[in-house]
Amino acid sequence: MSGISKDTVLLARYAEGLFWMARYIERVENLARLIDVTQTFESPGREDEAWSALLRINADEERFLAAGGTLDPEGIKRFYLLDRSNHTSVPASIEAARTNARTLRPLISTEMWMQMNVFHRDVMAISADELTGDHLTRLCARLKEGMQAHTGITEGTFFRDQGWNFYMLGRLIERADQTTRLLDIKYHLLHLQGIEERRLAELTQWGGVLRAAAGYHAFRRVAPAGFEAADVVTFLLSDRSFPRSITLCVSQVEWHLMQLRSRYNLRGTVAALERIEEVRAALSSNSANQLIESGLHDFLDCLQRDLNLLAGEIGYAFFRDWRPEPPSQKQSLGAS
Repeated sequence: MSGISKDTVLLARYAEGLFWMARYIERVENLARLIDVTQTFESPGREDEAWSALLRINADEERFLAAGGTLDPEGIKRFYLLDRSNHTSVPASIEAARTNARTLRPLISTEMWMQMNVFHRDVMAISADELTGDHLTRLCARLKEGMQAHTGITEGTFFRDQGWNFYMLGRLIERADQTTRLLDIKYHLLHLQGIEERRLAELTQWGGVLRAAAGYHAFRRVAPAGFEAADVVTFLLSDRSFPRSITLCVSQVEWHLMQLRSRYNLRGTVAALERIEEVRAALSSNSANQLIESGLHDFLDCLQRDLNLLAGEIGYAFFRDWRPEPPSQKQSLGAS
């Protein structure tokens, strides 16, 4: 009986294109969440500090200032919502995602491509009038809904072959990386010393951290009534049921790598799987209270480096060249 083979070789440029398309799309949603929560929870008189946190999350301070930006809310909003030359901005990320999608037309569904084009036009039409007050809130909601529409369409229409696994690897690594950045910078802004100040922050601003990670309601299902900073840290690092926790993202990365190894005989997964074991060991070696006492920032910084190295292990094994932009020449994935 004849049929379509599930063992069709996937070109390395397609694998890398899917990996990066997913990362760029995930980046847009995370940035929209961060901007929305920053506006909601900015403290009167400390607006500049709150908005500057976005620059620190993306390590953009030096580049922002070199481009002539001023450290005020308006300048930072423009940098991330209007500046197409800023590669971490919403317009630049969706442009990069669409560029990858164009090269992937033989693989992605028609519905995915059509929704990407509609959303791309919406993003490119963002104006300065939409960057303040309720207009900004509605803009962030529109960005999140556009990305969630992409996720839903992809879940429902994308063929579950090798390409799907590379797409999911990109999404999960980007999601885990963004969670570490959110937790890192917000922890430093919110971990106040006074007992009353700290309690107020836990009831308000720490809720903002969870909302930025789309985890407030999930956290309240499992958290103690009088939750502490350590409870939020534990949830975002280690909860095995929350989609944006580091532990769950890393476990799902492992699953998709094993699918590539067992179903498609791609043997270049060994180094990446070993890196996952190192990340898992780091996550389980200390409690949240121990991490807070010994230096949460240093731990999260190491996690970010490990996630970058994990992405690199995948890139070196399966893409023509590991670099931020898709390679221009074809190469087939094979056993290595």
